[in-house]
Amino acid sequence: MKKFLAKIVYKIVSGHDADTQQFDEQLVFIDARDYHEAFFKARMLGVKNEDEVNHESGAEIHWKFIDVPFLNEISNMNDGTELYSCISEKERDDSFETFIKARAADLQNYIEKQLIPA
Repeated sequence: MKKFLAKIVYKIVSGHDADTQQFDEQLVFIDARDYHEAFFKARMLGVKNEDEVNHESGAEIHWKFIDVPFLNEISNMNDGTELYSCISEKERDDSFETFIKARAADLQNYIEKQLIPA
């Protein structure tokens, strides 16, 4: 098995309408045989870890999985351990989500063609 570091991106959706959107970017370790398996496992982890919580104000807050825009092979790390998490706010449009999905599609194409991502 090889070790990989994957970035998993979630959109934080709450009941209030604001001018900005929040995104949670997490770096996690993945154990896999190759890039293809690591990418699949990272996406499955993203879906599995979608979450819904009730804020103290009573509002429901959802973590909606967007995609995996980054994947790199590493060594000496534990599977599934979150290394980094960053919540950011972006202007209310779909450009950040579109960028994440496009980057994930490019990454998937590299992996399917057996190329190592840059």
